[in-house]
Amino acid sequence: MQIFQKVLTKDEINYRFIEAVNAVIARESISKTALAESLNVKPSKFSEILNGRMKAGADMIAILCDYYGISSDYILMSRGGLFREKRLDPIIINDGNNTEVSTDPSIGIPYYDVDFLGGFSEVFNSQTTVPACNIIAPGFERATVWCNVTGHSMEPKINHGDIIALRECTVADIQYGEIYAVVLDTLRTIKILRRGSTSDVLRYVPINPDFDDQEFPVSRILHVFEVLGSIARFF
Repeated sequence: MQIFQKVLTKDEINYRFIEAVNAVIARESISKTALAESLNVKPSKFSEILNGRMKAGADMIAILCDYYGISSDYILMSRGGLFREKRLDPIIINDGNNTEVSTDPSIGIPYYDVDFLGGFSEVFNSQTTVPACNIIAPGFERATVWCNVTGHSMEPKINHGDIIALRECTVADIQYGEIYAVVLDTLRTIKILRRGSTSDVLRYVPINPDFDDQEFPVSRILHVFEVLGSIARFF
């Protein structure tokens, strides 16, 4: 049996677009002006769209869906929920069970006994630094390096003293809402990355509510790493 999907009118699509915009503003704590800039539309035109006097274009809808996790099916076809189904959390939390230490450099992922927030750049920039050992941990096959983490800003997901698995990526690879370890020109930090108030900055969001969000220019990023997960120190 063939199932026919209802085709929405332009007014219905625009209504759902406005609904999505209000949801994004509430979830991201972003101003209408900043959101308009991220959608490549002038604030005055954006205001007309939100007041129902103009219609949102296809490009604008596509950017909203791509950048902020809105379901295009919901806006265009009234199908499913407003937000896309959340991806499985890629952060793996492991208490060290089934995890082994290897002294064979060909087995496992190298572990450097340094703190990412302290000495990691020395490891990264040195071709002579030798890892303390290798770690064999199921589920972390994509990692390229292990190191220590200090600080409490990402608790309870990543705890002070944990060992974290990292994989280098590029700024273009960043998926908003995921956790990254970032080397900036004057500091290193591990945070959830989100869109900033302007297109040239990123917002660094802690999990621990005792810590504040910060924004830094993208131009200050020297290296960025996916945080694939963490394990409690087991050796």
